[in-house]
Amino acid sequence: MKVSFRFSLAMLWGLLFSTAAAQAATVESIRSYRAPDHTRLVFDLSAAIEHKVFTLEKPDRIVIDLNKVQALNNLPRPDLSNTPVTGIRSAVRNQTDLRVVLDLNTAVKPRSFVLRANEQYGERLVLDLYDDPPASPASASSASDSSPGSARSNRSRLSSADLDAGKRDIVVAISAGHGGEDPGAIGVKRLMEKNVVLAIAREVNNLLASTPGYQPVMIRSGDYYVDLRRQIKIAHEHHADLFIAIHADAFSTSSARGATVYALSQRGATSEQARRLAEKENSADLIGGVGSVSLGDKDQILASVLLDLSMTASIASSLEVGNSIIAALGTVSHMRRTTVEQAAFVVLKSADIPSLLIETGYVTNPTDAKNLNSSAYQKKLAHALVDGITSHFYRLPPRGTWVYWQKQNQGLSIPYTVARGDSLSEIAARFGVTVAQIKTLNGLNGNTIRVGQVLLVAGSASPEGRTATFVEHKIARGETLSGIADNYSIPLARIRESNQLLSDTIRVGQILKIPAS
Repeated sequence: MKVSFRFSLAMLWGLLFSTAAAQAATVESIRSYRAPDHTRLVFDLSAAIEHKVFTLEKPDRIVIDLNKVQALNNLPRPDLSNTPVTGIRSAVRNQTDLRVVLDLNTAVKPRSFVLRANEQYGERLVLDLYDDPPASPASASSASDSSPGSARSNRSRLSSADLDAGKRDIVVAISAGHGGEDPGAIGVKRLMEKNVVLAIAREVNNLLASTPGYQPVMIRSGDYYVDLRRQIKIAHEHHADLFIAIHADAFSTSSARGATVYALSQRGATSEQARRLAEKENSADLIGGVGSVSLGDKDQILASVLLDLSMTASIASSLEVGNSIIAALGTVSHMRRTTVEQAAFVVLKSADIPSLLIETGYVTNPTDAKNLNSSAYQKKLAHALVDGITSHFYRLPPRGTWVYWQKQNQGLSIPYTVARGDSLSEIAARFGVTVAQIKTLNGLNGNTIRVGQVLLVAGSASPEGRTATFVEHKIARGETLSGIADNYSIPLARIRESNQLLSDTIRVGQILKIPAS
């Protein structure tokens, strides 16, 4: 009888242990992302868990205790290169729990949180390891962008005399949407928004960096997430004149397609589409791990932004830039909306920086997805975005900038993108200027130019002071502004500048001034 009791107790203990093991969550994968100022590790889980994180010193380690979690068996280790993590160890603790130890080569400041399952992922534990000491938003952004088209390379284009005289660059902050743990919209053939928009943002960055008088700032330059409030902070620390967030949309049906430009609204969305998109983009911070971002919150920072009278001027400027971008985008992309839409986007809530969100197309539409995944189309789209931005600032340059000084003292200059087969002499002849003037205006030491390079060309007067001449063109039925530009072999932006057009809409019988080439 005694032996039977022991045997029954052992069986009962085994049953309880196997039941607990069956109910335990499992770690299905571990992913890592490196940002300029922190490393993110994501533990994909089969079920929600409780956890605790603490640090150890000498040597530096991070310990994560996962309650009711099975051991990490045969899981591929994430890429830990360029991170402070040198190894991951684990062991069963208290028979039902799991202890994970991260070996470090330097001290970090950990932050952890759990994310509930959504349409893209299951339950997750996210561990952010912040560098110690932390990098400022400005230095983190600059350090992360070492491409040839970085902001730093453009800064050297302006001489110290220019900078000392207050002729600063126009600063454009470029935000590639989503990133890292947040893929954004997922479309045809698993095309991810975060990858598409980063490629386009890099092209925009490179083009602006090669345009004299402009300094681009990449909010993110790799596959990591930057929360919405931090994006605004980075733009402020760089004293940005314009903030553009580049995104791609998705819809429940594949028929939706085309690009749209959005600005902030303080009075509600201008359309149901704008309202839906704002809700989707604002909820990205839940994936980013900063908690709920409510448009109705009343924290001190947001309240001061919404109450600041400069917000009205900022929105007005945003609409002006947006119209210029729409006019340029319309030459390469189908436009879903031909006016600037408005909604309450958190990422656009900056009182003193004109801000726009550019939806470049729908990754759920086969045509848009094919285009957006094409490097050639990405370049065309980037050129159009830069044309729209520079057209606006050549029309309304901020005081104290090099572009403003050029317009006031050297005559109106316009950007020209070098095409295949162009030479400096041909461009000079086309615009009625000299090669020497183009070289001086762009700081060129030789005659070598490259396809895609953006040059400034003085369009209102020659070095001898001759005023530019114009011919009149009466709009006929069926004509478009881009077609007229092609017929006269001059850039579309130059026609807009000469006629002070805010869009490419023209009417039959309208008289346009066409600069003589």
